[in-house]
Amino acid sequence: MSIVLPVKGVMPKLGENCFIAPNATIVGDVVMGNDCSVWFNAVIRGDVNAIRIGDKVNVQDGAVIHCTYQKTQAIVGNNVSIGHNAIVHGCTVHDDVLIGMGAIIMDYADIGSNSIIAAGSVVLEGTKVEPGSIYAGVPAKKVKDISPDLIHGEINRIANNYVMYSGWFKEPKAAEVNK
Repeated sequence: MSIVLPVKGVMPKLGENCFIAPNATIVGDVVMGNDCSVWFNAVIRGDVNAIRIGDKVNVQDGAVIHCTYQKTQAIVGNNVSIGHNAIVHGCTVHDDVLIGMGAIIMDYADIGSNSIIAAGSVVLEGTKVEPGSIYAGVPAKKVKDISPDLIHGEINRIANNYVMYSGWFKEPKAAEVNK
């Protein structure tokens, strides 16, 4: 069963049509939009500061969203995919972003719309990722601009797929179980 707990009297607020995996954890001052999914072993800890998540965001297996006490909040826009084991910490992620597997986004980073953070990259504190670009490496640097094909072919495809995947976990109707 998912762990969804209040912290200091503040309970997470989840939008409509959200899938929360049975072993995912969401605590504290978290507000999540519609059509989101939080996958197996993912943790969203709104215990030390606020976390705001837009619509159609997927937080994949093992990913963590957290903040710094009395310092930073985490803001995630719409249509964002946060890859397996990524860490999103006290930063702003704008709309239509793909954060690759194992990437780390540090405090006060600002990830522009229509951008991709490559798998394994480390976006250092205060880095401003240009909209419409791909950043990669340790520390992450701009490697190129994104073509419209990548925006629609990767960023949107992955976000839409995760809405579809979450539908696979909805409770089957009794009539379907007894077939």
